[in-house]
Amino acid sequence: MSGFTVSIRSEDVDRERLHQFLDQESGWARGISREIVDRAVDHSLNFTLLDDHGKQRGYARVVSDHATFAWLCDVYIDEALRGQKLAHLLLESVDQHPDLQGLRRWMLATSTAPWLYEKYGWKPVARPEVWMERHTPYS
Repeated sequence: MSGFTVSIRSEDVDRERLHQFLDQESGWARGISREIVDRAVDHSLNFTLLDDHGKQRGYARVVSDHATFAWLCDVYIDEALRGQKLAHLLLESVDQHPDLQGLRRWMLATSTAPWLYEKYGWKPVARPEVWMERHTPYS
C-alpha cells in the first residue's frame, strides 16, 4: 500500500488517538480510561499503521507469551480509509512478526469484520463450550 507503513515501535503509537478511538468509536472498549490504554500499550506488541506524514491511521495490538498463545485485539483503520485494503497490510505485519511465529493458538473477538479475518485463516472457535470468560465493562 503506497504511502503507508506499519511500525512496531511503541513510541509510534498515538496514544491519544488510540484512546479516542477505543473510548468513543469502538464497539468493545467504550468508557476505557487513558490510563488503561497506556498500560495495555506498554505491555503489548503494537502495530501502528502510519501514513507518509507519520500520522496514525490504524492500529492492532497483540498480547502474547511469545511461545504458545496470542490474543489479537484493538484492531482499527480510520473510517475514512476503510475499504482500501489497509487492514491487510496491518494483519500481514502481525502475521510476519518474528516473535509470533509457531504459536499454538491465536484468539480474537470480532463482531464487525469476521470476513476479513477469515482471509487469514481465522475460524469460529471449534469448541466454544470449553471457553469461558470473566467480563467487567469499563462503564
